[in-house]
Amino acid sequence: MTPPKLRLVRGMSLLAVFVLAACGLGPSTATPIASVVASAPAASPTSAVIPSAAASSPAGSVVAVGQTDTEWGRIWDTLPGGFPTYPGTTPADEAATGPASGTLVVNGDVAKQVITSMRTSLEAAGFSTTAYSGPLEDGTYVLDLRGATDDCKVNITASPLGSLTTVTILYGAACPHS
Repeated sequence: MTPPKLRLVRGMSLLAVFVLAACGLGPSTATPIASVVASAPAASPTSAVIPSAAASSPAGSVVAVGQTDTEWGRIWDTLPGGFPTYPGTTPADEAATGPASGTLVVNGDVAKQVITSMRTSLEAAGFSTTAYSGPLEDGTYVLDLRGATDDCKVNITASPLGSLTTVTILYGAACPHS
């Protein structure tokens, strides 16, 4: 992204976070960190909608989970069950500034702690770090990881916005999703 586009995206994110805060939407209790099931078969990155068993689905049922093409690559439209999150994060789709597998928000200026925690959890689940950058000029941290296969990749961006931190996760379509 060019710097003007990046500023626009961050400005829109900040506005969305303030709207969420004004509506009284904030984090609930901490979410325990779980590991990603790395042994599931990889999904075909050419299919637009791929069936995936959702963690909350009744036994034997299948829920269709979509995929979206982005500048980064094809991603799942949701995170798989058990994907690690930072304690206290809550889903915040309203803060999304583009396609993402997950958009989360947490109270506090904790971008570095979020990236460090998620890196540790994902590496314990078999992912390896391919790139780590930050803090950027605005305090953002970016983490890129690779799964069991080279085409399974994950991108996590944690950006502080005043008293909140937004977390955007791109979970590659070639990664397992259950």
